[in-house]
Amino acid sequence: MAGKTESNTALGRALAVFDRSLLLVVVASSAVVVAAGIVQVSLGTYSMSLAEAWRGVFNPDVVFDPAMWNAFLLGGELPEMSRRTLVIWSIRLPRVLVGILAGMGLAVSGAIFQGVTRNELASPFVLGVSSGAGLAVLFALVVLGGMAAFLPLIAAMGGAAAFLVVYAIAWQGGTSPVRLVLAGIIVGVVFESLQWGLFFFAEDIGVVQAAIEWTRGSLTGTGWEQVRIATIPMLFAVGLAVLGSRQLNILLLGERTAQSLGMSVERVRFGLSAVGILAAASAIAVAGIVAFVGLVVPHVVRTLVGTDYRRLMVGCVFAGPALLVAADVGARLALAPQQIPVGVVTGLIGGPYFLYLMRKQREVGQL
Repeated sequence: MAGKTESNTALGRALAVFDRSLLLVVVASSAVVVAAGIVQVSLGTYSMSLAEAWRGVFNPDVVFDPAMWNAFLLGGELPEMSRRTLVIWSIRLPRVLVGILAGMGLAVSGAIFQGVTRNELASPFVLGVSSGAGLAVLFALVVLGGMAAFLPLIAAMGGAAAFLVVYAIAWQGGTSPVRLVLAGIIVGVVFESLQWGLFFFAEDIGVVQAAIEWTRGSLTGTGWEQVRIATIPMLFAVGLAVLGSRQLNILLLGERTAQSLGMSVERVRFGLSAVGILAAASAIAVAGIVAFVGLVVPHVVRTLVGTDYRRLMVGCVFAGPALLVAADVGARLALAPQQIPVGVVTGLIGGPYFLYLMRKQREVGQL
């Protein structure tokens, strides 16, 4: 009886997180993902109506066929299917799924970094994590080659190295939001310069062109291989991030308060940062360097659901995919039939928003 009561209490606490504002974010974000995903599936040389795209995505002959999922998720032999089903499920739908995974990881990572630094300007991009992860992945693709299965690990190592460098530069008997942001910008510029330097080691012009597009953040050409690469590390990182929401709430109270509550602040901060790096690295490994998603999404969700990280983290899990999938549709339609990288669209959204956050306060240090 006691165990059942405790279980009901835990369930009640979990459900209490979903207030009206969070439910609105979840429902609206899910609707945007579905709508944008259907539009994305309908676009391309093999055109189809939105109704045809809808029926193709939710075709029960595919959705409930174990052989299909074995081919998609495990790389097994692909069963025979119609041309339309092949186009939808083998080419276009994986692009949407990669956008969902990448948007989720970048948004959750941004929320974590904003919590551990207590700085609304923090994000994987601003703190140099994206540049470090991107440099490591580019090195693997351009110089080493044939290491696709290890890209999340390689990206995580590069992102961790960049974050440690940023932290070391910003450390002066402690850190401050301003020093972390400035150090992140410096490290990001240096690592981006090294990325361009790597292109001189590539002998294949096709590799160079693909790498340049990748540095701008792109979902073009992504498939089930990228879905398989990112899914497990991404879900692992997101699960840890949701579980770490309570620790992030305590960190927001300040270091002294957190220490008085028995928290080992630096240990928790670095542990949560590692989770943020894994989430961002998994996204970068499959989608490239997509700027500002980790900055914009947590801040927008925070204004809608409040500062409680139990709600904020769940909101980011849904709002991040909504932004990235919708931005990818915008990238497809902006200069159709030419495709621009999705990172260009998120940069056009995030750049002005970054300036808005800076001008919102009289001094950057107040953030």
